[in-house]
Amino acid sequence: MDMTAWAMRGILIRNQKGGMTMIQTVQMKIIARIHSDFDEKFGIPRQSGLVDSLRAKIVFEPEFRAAEAVRGLEGFSHLWILWLFSEAMGKRWSPTVRPPRLGGNTRMGVFATRSPFRPNSIGLSSVKITGIDLNSPDGPVITVTGADIMNGTPIIDIKPYLAYTDSHPEALSGFALTDRSDILTVDFPPELLEKVPEEKRHGLIKILAQDPRPSYQNSPEKEYAMSFGGFDVSFTVDGSELYVKGITVISR
Repeated sequence: MDMTAWAMRGILIRNQKGGMTMIQTVQMKIIARIHSDFDEKFGIPRQSGLVDSLRAKIVFEPEFRAAEAVRGLEGFSHLWILWLFSEAMGKRWSPTVRPPRLGGNTRMGVFATRSPFRPNSIGLSSVKITGIDLNSPDGPVITVTGADIMNGTPIIDIKPYLAYTDSHPEALSGFALTDRSDILTVDFPPELLEKVPEEKRHGLIKILAQDPRPSYQNSPEKEYAMSFGGFDVSFTVDGSELYVKGITVISR
């Protein structure tokens, strides 16, 4: 869904007393888009920061390509990105969803999850700033690491991360808590790894180690394929071992 401006439409509804109530409208502009190595949902880390070596770029829309708009940002190390689940927009939302982490069988309230199928399809990611190019032909371009966002995703805002208020080490993570025992050992044959640019190898291996499969799929015979950085990567998983079977160059 290509949107320069995005809005939630106002709707008149009849209330319980027979009167009419207007749902307020909110209009937002897409300020930028993310340029990442993920051209599809499968394989994207489940949360931002899980694979800190993943590089992405924030490229502003023409209206917002002003160096003044990012003045002072160089003093911060991290950003919050507010973005749109553009592929989920317009789809019906449900009060409950089935989180993949729970095997796809247990229902949880949508507001207790980070499911894209929400009343307002907004995502939130915390990323590290690694560079700000003020002289790019595309205006200011921000390079970040740790993004969990698909290539081309619309961004509706960015905000600096403030460690003294935004960091809560004592916070509870509910059913999403993990002891990291689900990390896989990746068997990546050298002749296949050599096909991947050196700067992308570490990120790819960490993505695979996170086990990109849905939790309810565990057949050792099934071969999976994910798109990453201009390559199709095929693999199988047997227990705690992931075996890379092939690397194919694809056009982007």
